[in-house]
Amino acid sequence: MTFPEIVSRDHWEAARKQLLVKEKRLTRERDALNAERRRLPMVRIEKDYVFDGPEGKRTLLELFDGRRQLMIWHFMFDPSWEDGCPSCSASADERSDGLYEHLDRRDTRFVHVSRAPLEKIERYKAKKGWTFPWYSSYGSDFNYDFHVTLDESVLPVEYNYKTAEELARDAAARGYPQWEQPFELHGLSCFLRVGDDVCHTYSTYARGVESLGGSYYYLDLTALGRQEEWEEPKSRGETVHAADPSFAD
Repeated sequence: MTFPEIVSRDHWEAARKQLLVKEKRLTRERDALNAERRRLPMVRIEKDYVFDGPEGKRTLLELFDGRRQLMIWHFMFDPSWEDGCPSCSASADERSDGLYEHLDRRDTRFVHVSRAPLEKIERYKAKKGWTFPWYSSYGSDFNYDFHVTLDESVLPVEYNYKTAEELARDAAARGYPQWEQPFELHGLSCFLRVGDDVCHTYSTYARGVESLGGSYYYLDLTALGRQEEWEEPKSRGETVHAADPSFAD
């Protein structure tokens, strides 16, 4: 095991300031990238997806629960499994009630969706002590259409915007085994409600979800963004908020 070099306070501060220049550059680049993400076009959802939840059958529109935006975590949970994916579970463990409340205050609802039947989801959810909304897409095309269940007998395989051939080359280059289908994968998708129309604005997969570092990072992935006065493009939210990370505004 190695450790950083021990230096004087002056030496450390000089190195820290050099790094700070790069951090600030990255922050500005990230702001520009987020603005570009918000300028992406969107696709109207034409298919009538139906989900099972504790309150009964729900359409994709109903998952918004009256909010303007919807974020769906594609939680890996095959119908044949008894427990959900450990990595998805670890990620869910880190999301607090406060995060969901803050997103809600910016007119954004966050839910989880898995292909496992509802009874398995509810049993695992109780086992983990979670209270967040979690729905089953079992029996629908939702997971296939958003490329988080890979099964070439249903739909041509694609993940993280790569074809089956590209994925196979990547797997071979990295020494990964070939996946036995159907195969569950994770991701996050964002939707915007325009009246009663639901539009798909963004999806990220694989390491793309690592950027989810808090409420702001979640909102940065959506079409409306943080809805704060400094953001570009302007006039995306009905209410313009101050740049207040407490979400009191």
